[in-house]
Amino acid sequence: MDQRQVVVSENYANPITCFFHVLFKAASLAFYILFSLFVKSFVIIFVITVLLAALDFWVVKNVSGRILVGLRWWNEIDDEGNSVWKFECLDGESLARMNKKDSWLFWWTLYLTAAAWIVLGIFSLIRLEADYLLVVGVCLSLSIANIVGFTKCNKDAKKNIQAFAQNALASRVTSSLQSAFGVI
Repeated sequence: MDQRQVVVSENYANPITCFFHVLFKAASLAFYILFSLFVKSFVIIFVITVLLAALDFWVVKNVSGRILVGLRWWNEIDDEGNSVWKFECLDGESLARMNKKDSWLFWWTLYLTAAAWIVLGIFSLIRLEADYLLVVGVCLSLSIANIVGFTKCNKDAKKNIQAFAQNALASRVTSSLQSAFGVI
């Protein structure tokens, strides 16, 4: 009989969402890199790369952020013309049950994509290609907007999880005390 321990690994809870979360990031980066090397049509590179980055921005902001980490953000302009950030997250109990692999993939790809655009921007500077720096700037702006939005939203979510944990602990302590002293 085999005595090896069986390691149970958690699978992705939302593999299709994870696929599309990574797809548009990889597509915009790959298109930009490959077409910059082999095709010298700036207009095509600009339009298609920015279109892919915009699709990525939309998918992350409106679909994968909500499904993979339970977070959503948006920005509104109030009646006085001020910019107001709005954050939405699942309740503490639902956030605590989110799939760890999905969450890991979401956050790492969010930050790695921005890092990749920064590296590509440095290469554009070194090669003195200001026009390609414009493409990188637009794509990096979209990536950073999602990072800022989800990071701010995540801080609100962490407050909700802490409040949920404190309420759950208080509830357990109260019920334990009630049962210990026979109070129902």
